Amino acid sequence: MAHDRFHGRVRQPGKACDWPGCAEAGEFRAPGAYGPSADGPGDYRWFCLDHIRAFNAGYDYFAGMSAEQIWAAQSPIAGWESETRAFRPTAGIDDAPRWADFADPLDAISGRARKAAARMRSAASTRFTSEEARALDVLGLDDEVDLRGLRGRYSALVHRFHPDRNGGDRSYETRLQEVVEAYQLLRKAGAFR
Repeated sequence: MAHDRFHGRVRQPGKACDWPGCAEAGEFRAPGAYGPSADGPGDYRWFCLDHIRAFNAGYDYFAGMSAEQIWAAQSPIAGWESETRAFRPTAGIDDAPRWADFADPLDAISGRARKAAARMRSAASTRFTSEEARALDVLGLDDEVDLRGLRGRYSALVHRFHPDRNGGDRSYETRLQEVVEAYQLLRKAGAFR
C-alpha cells in the first residue's frame, strides 16, 4: 500500500484550488465561510499544497472569541461537561435497582432490562394508560395479560413478599406495598371490563 507523504491529501480529478488565480489541483480541505452547525457539516474550501500551507499559517481558530470562551475551549474537559445517556447512573432507565430486593445482582440487571422492554411495549399499546403500564411493570406483566393472569401474578408476589409467608423477612415490605398498589390500580382498569 502506497502511503501519501502528506496527511489529509484527497486526490480529486477536476477539483481546482480555491485560491484566487491558482490553477493547481485542490487536494487539501480547509474550513469554509461557515462552520459546522445544526444545519450540517459546514462548507469547505480546497487548496493546493502551497496555498493550504499559507492558509494554515494565517488561520486562527479562536478568532472572534472572548477570553472566557478561549479558556473554556482549551480546558482539558471541554466537551465532557454533560453525561451521555449510557454513562448516567440510571443508564436511561427510571430507577436504579433496589439491590436489597435481589439475591443475585444479575437478577436486578435483567429486571431493569425487562422493565425497559415492557415500557417500550406498553408505550406502543393503547390498551392501558401510562400509569397502568407502570403498574404492569411493577408486577412484571406484559400488556397481553388477562384478569385471571393478573390475579395469579398478584397472589404469587404477595406470597413471596409478605412477612407472614416468607419466614418473617420484613425487607420486602416496600416492594409488597408497590405490588398491592399496582394490583389495586390494575384490577379497576378499563382493559379488564
